[in-house]
Amino acid sequence: MTETEYNAIENCMLSHMQDSAHDKNHVYRVLNAAIDISNHENAVDSDVLIAACLLHDIGREKQFADLENICHAKVGGDMAYDFLTARGWEEQKAQHVKECIVAHRFRGGNAPQSLEAKILFDADKLDACGAIGVARSLIYSGQVDQPLYVIDENNNIITDGGGAEVSSFFQEYNYKLKKVYDSFHTTRAKEIANIRQEAAVDFYNALFCEISENYKHGQVTNEFS
Repeated sequence: MTETEYNAIENCMLSHMQDSAHDKNHVYRVLNAAIDISNHENAVDSDVLIAACLLHDIGREKQFADLENICHAKVGGDMAYDFLTARGWEEQKAQHVKECIVAHRFRGGNAPQSLEAKILFDADKLDACGAIGVARSLIYSGQVDQPLYVIDENNNIITDGGGAEVSSFFQEYNYKLKKVYDSFHTTRAKEIANIRQEAAVDFYNALFCEISENYKHGQVTNEFS
């Protein structure tokens, strides 16, 4: 890929980055991880991979405008295809980039098929691992007004049911962050994820213990009224 083409794709990405949990730095981390992974694989189409990494989250704006009905991976794939073909990319290459983007979402239900799609998926999921994955999850929860935790009638933290209308950090951790370590396609990504996992587990357990300790005598609701 030429520097001119890279700059054009990068500028397209930058024009769509409005989400602090999925900002330009997230994109650059995904790109860096993808290049690392690709160095351990054979016959990777670097143009497709770089374009897919840079453009994989450009549909986030539209998803935020309609969280119930729009998938950023699907709409982002269409946006990337239109952008690249308008720049003169071959239809087959632009379609390949689109397919990579459509398949990168953990909840999307579209498993990555090509090597480039698997690398993008893995690189993106690495940014949901370890300490940075926890930090990004907490940022995103704040953006969409999700609580840190939800307790039941017995003052126990609810840890299941992630993806529901009201989903806390603990629910999201058990719905996605805990399971992401089993979702990788490439050996290199698995190696990196395994190194990062301990930090996420330690944080989750420490936070769970601290909050549970706070509620061990029940929930005070009207003592001072």
